[in-house]
Amino acid sequence: MIRTGSYSGAALTALLVLPAAASGGDGEEFVTLFNGEDLSGWWGAGTEDPRGWQALSDDALAAKKRESLGDVKAHWRVEDEVLINDGGGLFLTTEGQYEDFELHLDYKTVAGADSGIYLRGCPQIQIWDTTRVGGKWNIGADKGSGGLWNNSPGAPGKDPLVHADRPFGEWNAFRIIMVGSRVSVWLNGKLVVDHAALENYFDRTRPVPRRGPIQLQTHGGEIRWRGIRLRAIGAEQANAILRAEGTDRDGPREAFEPLFDGESLEGWKGDTDGYAIEGETLSCKAGSGGNLYHERVLTDCTVELEIQLPPGGNNGLALRYPGEGNPAYSGMCELQVLENSHPKYADLDPRQYHGSVYGQVAAERGYQRAVGEWNHQRVTLRGHRVTVELNGTQILDSDISEVAELMGAAEHYAGRLRTSGHFGFAGHGDPVRFRHIGVRELATDS
Repeated sequence: MIRTGSYSGAALTALLVLPAAASGGDGEEFVTLFNGEDLSGWWGAGTEDPRGWQALSDDALAAKKRESLGDVKAHWRVEDEVLINDGGGLFLTTEGQYEDFELHLDYKTVAGADSGIYLRGCPQIQIWDTTRVGGKWNIGADKGSGGLWNNSPGAPGKDPLVHADRPFGEWNAFRIIMVGSRVSVWLNGKLVVDHAALENYFDRTRPVPRRGPIQLQTHGGEIRWRGIRLRAIGAEQANAILRAEGTDRDGPREAFEPLFDGESLEGWKGDTDGYAIEGETLSCKAGSGGNLYHERVLTDCTVELEIQLPPGGNNGLALRYPGEGNPAYSGMCELQVLENSHPKYADLDPRQYHGSVYGQVAAERGYQRAVGEWNHQRVTLRGHRVTVELNGTQILDSDISEVAELMGAAEHYAGRLRTSGHFGFAGHGDPVRFRHIGVRELATDS
């Protein structure tokens, strides 16, 4: 809103289980990051927030990279198509920066070593000496390598699901998939991290960057790497992974009940004439499309859907809507649906951009896909808390009952403490499209 002045298992499997060299519009072929001969395509950086150096001018960044190469050459070398670090120096960092990807690599380490893999420049997939005599048995090494070590204590993914390390002297193989902030890790063919969110070590109040480099950590012992290759994951496969809550899985752990059958507006009320059904998608008609809502009354729940925005497109998700009035005010809230990058929206209040609780809480920006691509989104309501995950990255998490500063008079937001209501859409005359609309009801806190 802007005011200025259940899914098929077969279909999911087809998207998720792709050949190793998948190519085409949705994914690229694997590319080699280490050529087996020299350090071309790499530079050196330490444990530093990538957003810092990403903000540098081209000249300043080029100078930073040049200055790092002396340290890199002092601590890294190539022998027999193997990349070797002596245990010190800067972390080897890819010139390329990546969004959603699948990464394969092998490593071999020695006693006492401690290393890791930084994803988009953020720590880390942990590599341990997993023996009792390695010195770190009591701080996590006993559980094995592959976990998201810098996640908060108790957070999903921090500890690996199984111990999968091979003995010293043998090569270990990683397969890593990252979609948004969601990471899955296989070590030697065993799943050790299952679709867990990687926390932003540098600022835990914000998500990890949308794009960034791969880094190979140095930390006190020799480590060897080989077979480093990466494949970009396109929007369609990324969305399938997010719907299934992981890779190599036919569907989510707990099913979503469809709210839209792809064929009719059965169960929907309101402006049914303002929306059209086109190829199993629900589309707001250009120049039309008001408030459309499902007849089902929901309390605590997660709603999942995919959104395709035209240039400058504007719509909204009506949450706990009573069935009448303006959803932004009569309902709990309107969650903004907006094509953020359009120039006409350059000077909005931050609480008016995509994923924001309109007029109340601003969402993180920079995580929408390109115009015309489908965005996967989940919205979870628990009591007065609203959590939004866009394309696998959490962009908002707020208890709106605690919000003190509102955009406009507080009395306008009469419904914001509602605990139940309908889910729907608040159209604004733009041809925004929706699909895969489903709900998972949650146990209501007592």
